[in-house]
Amino acid sequence: MPAKSTRTITLLLNQNVESLGIVGDVVTVKPGYARNFLLPLGIAEAPTDERVESLKAARAEALAELEKVRGERKQIIDALEEMSITLVRSCNDRGVLYGSVTQRDISDGLIELGHGVDERAVRLANPIRRVGDYPVVIQFDKDLRAQVHIVVEADRSLSEESEEMEFDNEGELIEPSARRAPEADSEGGEETPAEESTTEPAAETSEA
Repeated sequence: MPAKSTRTITLLLNQNVESLGIVGDVVTVKPGYARNFLLPLGIAEAPTDERVESLKAARAEALAELEKVRGERKQIIDALEEMSITLVRSCNDRGVLYGSVTQRDISDGLIELGHGVDERAVRLANPIRRVGDYPVVIQFDKDLRAQVHIVVEADRSLSEESEEMEFDNEGELIEPSARRAPEADSEGGEETPAEESTTEPAAETSEA
């Protein structure tokens, strides 16, 4: 099997590209990425000394803007550390939500509290589908991250309606009669007497 090509192309960015660089950066990318995206849209071009020089002012402005955004994000992270927010949702008697809590829901909840957190910064592997307390990481950069607690509560009291309910491992309701049967056995109730034999004893035979 032939080895995969490691050839790359060096380009000059004409504008900021997330996870790649800012305007004025000279970057190396795969040919397909350059050919299908960066070059056709004018986002990047072949670098020349003249063009690099012409973008210095734009690059300095972009760097200043990045520092400003980073400072704002650091303030958000400091405020979020170990914060707890509560989201109220409808659910069934077992605490399973009708729907789920997503990255967008958490982002909206934080924004309502005055914290500008985009949903892309919410590190949630899977949507939340049950009531409970869930630790969730908010991360902007590698060194800008905080853990918040997302408390998902039911929109009604579950204790009164499910106080006498028990469920098996499959989530099925255990009927009261089924719960009582094992308890009766464990209490060592009287054993049912064995049925008396109805067979008549054999008659004795007299000797002649």
